[in-house]
Amino acid sequence: MYQKLFFASILFAGLFNGQTTNRMNLISDAVYYDGYAATVSEPVPPGLIRLGNTRYARKLTDAELNSFKAKIAMRVSIGALCDNYDRLGSVYLAMVPKNQPTYTTNDPNVKRIEVGRYITPFMSKNRSPTEVPYTYDLSNMYSVFHDTTLRTTYDMYMELDVFGVPYAAQTEVAGCAGRIDVFSGNLTFFSTDTGAAISDQNSIVPILTYKTLNNYNSTDVPGETVRIVNFNLPNAVTNARFYVISTPHGANSGGEEYVRRQNYTYIDDVQMLTYTPGGISCEPFRVYNTQGNGIYGAAPKSLAEWTSWNNWCPGNSVPIRGFSMPNITAGNHTLKHTIPTAVFNQQQGDVYLSVYMQAKSSGALDVKDIKTVDVSIYPNPTSDYVNIRSKADVASISLFSIDGKKLSETRGENRIDISAYSTGIYFLNIVLKDGITFKHKIIKK
Repeated sequence: MYQKLFFASILFAGLFNGQTTNRMNLISDAVYYDGYAATVSEPVPPGLIRLGNTRYARKLTDAELNSFKAKIAMRVSIGALCDNYDRLGSVYLAMVPKNQPTYTTNDPNVKRIEVGRYITPFMSKNRSPTEVPYTYDLSNMYSVFHDTTLRTTYDMYMELDVFGVPYAAQTEVAGCAGRIDVFSGNLTFFSTDTGAAISDQNSIVPILTYKTLNNYNSTDVPGETVRIVNFNLPNAVTNARFYVISTPHGANSGGEEYVRRQNYTYIDDVQMLTYTPGGISCEPFRVYNTQGNGIYGAAPKSLAEWTSWNNWCPGNSVPIRGFSMPNITAGNHTLKHTIPTAVFNQQQGDVYLSVYMQAKSSGALDVKDIKTVDVSIYPNPTSDYVNIRSKADVASISLFSIDGKKLSETRGENRIDISAYSTGIYFLNIVLKDGITFKHKIIKK
């Protein structure tokens, strides 16, 4: 069974039916370290940037960008070292200002898009197979890699990320005592022109990149599980496609990992996407889960058993969902993602959410054109006043309790007094005079 699955992945290029295929090895055998530890000083593989213990970046050369053909497949391979639990990993496209020699993960001038996500299996480095492959269709990236406007403004990097910690493996896996290396990683692209249709989506807009969402301290509607993002398009677009990646987490009893819930995505209050994570059997990925664990257990499960609770499978890639819109007008728009029935038992867990848009535009429309609300909210925590500083004037500020009860409101002022309220977490609903509305968490000390 292992050989069948492994070679099916290795021959992902077989989707190209044996036609002429370019292969590009971007990251090879990079070693990842304890995600909670200080960044290591171990040697960095040639051509890579270590952005931290959990992430490496590799710049795409002009020759490599030019070599991409219209049908693009991406393969990630994660190898077992000294983390034997299921962890999250991602692949990002990072657009770095042209000729900037290096960058960091929190560089505000870098535009980042999550293009793929995966879950590692429970792997022991002492049992075969010791590597798990993940495959993705990234043909939509062809127009990005070849766009002259983007390439004049930005250098393009691919980032391979996998978070891991070694503490359990240090005692449970022979040979891991005292070690902090957790996984190894490889990133490879295949591309061909055979049977491909070139997309005319010449613009790309990052809307959300790996943002946490829950209903207790990371939400845009107090007491609910809602993320709201306002974005602005300077020109109308056609043939727009939105790409959505999300996974619920929370391994506590009754946690969000174990309860399947419907997700809804709206554009300008029109429902565009409805889905429930999971819904597949995890049995095809059992072979990679070589460390005993409570997810797979000792015996195979039926499809009904898997789909009754699982949101994702350790050892599998995460689906990239999406929806299309034939036309979007210029101006301000709002994306809302909500999970109405989410509980987050014991106020634990998060949903990690990424969204980006590709479209065709007749004018200059690139990653710079996302509408970001340039605003400062301070001090936070505070004992009395919260001040709002923004380019646009403040129309109103409303204060809500964590359970969604409206407590007070000010209009036409850039501050609100919360001194009368008890210590705890509150939410501000801030409306600017240019029509932008957003929420912000405040801690009363």
